[in-house]
Amino acid sequence: MTSTVPASLIRTNEGSALQAVFLDMDGTLVDTEGFWWDAEVEAFAALGHRLDESWRDIVVGGPMSRSAGYLIEATGADITLAELTVLLNEKFEQRIGRGVPLMPGAERLLVELARHNIPTALVSASHRRIIDRVLASVGRDRFALTVAGDEVTRTKPHPEPYLTAARGIGADPGLCAVIEDTATGVASAEAAGCRVVAVPSVAPIAPAGGRVVVRSLEEVDVPFLRTLITGV
Repeated sequence: MTSTVPASLIRTNEGSALQAVFLDMDGTLVDTEGFWWDAEVEAFAALGHRLDESWRDIVVGGPMSRSAGYLIEATGADITLAELTVLLNEKFEQRIGRGVPLMPGAERLLVELARHNIPTALVSASHRRIIDRVLASVGRDRFALTVAGDEVTRTKPHPEPYLTAARGIGADPGLCAVIEDTATGVASAEAAGCRVVAVPSVAPIAPAGGRVVVRSLEEVDVPFLRTLITGV
């Protein structure tokens, strides 16, 4: 976990019930979920295997160990999990090196959160080396802290990543809003006790108690997130 904002800026929104906002990265903040799938398809093609498109919904949003492990088992490819992890990270880095597109509404939302002095964290199942490459494009100073999948003992769908973010910010998880695009991420945030905005990227996500589903970040702003916490 790394902090990129001085401690003096953390918890500056004491007058609001909304204490912090946590964003997932791939498919939520940046339009890169397709990059991961393309990297997986390319890697397995080189190993002589063709990935079934239906597997995409299964591996999306999950930790590398789960996604890569599933694809090895499904294809029977002759490669270890450790070897595939390195290969997929390399292929993904090649893709983000050509540019990282923000999701629609992401830039406006980040600016608005900063204007309202709401502490914001990036919480991803991606490894630190990947997050740092993306942050170089998006802007490190936009986040009070960032949590990577290889910096926690148990990553999504376990609640540890979001509990780690709340602890690092000094916030009550129940007064934090999380924005996620996959069922895996939503499960992690809800298990941590956070309120969730789901913006499905690949597979659909159903509305539920304590969770709202929107079509795009264009529908999300600070008043909306505050209402999610207060209910009014």
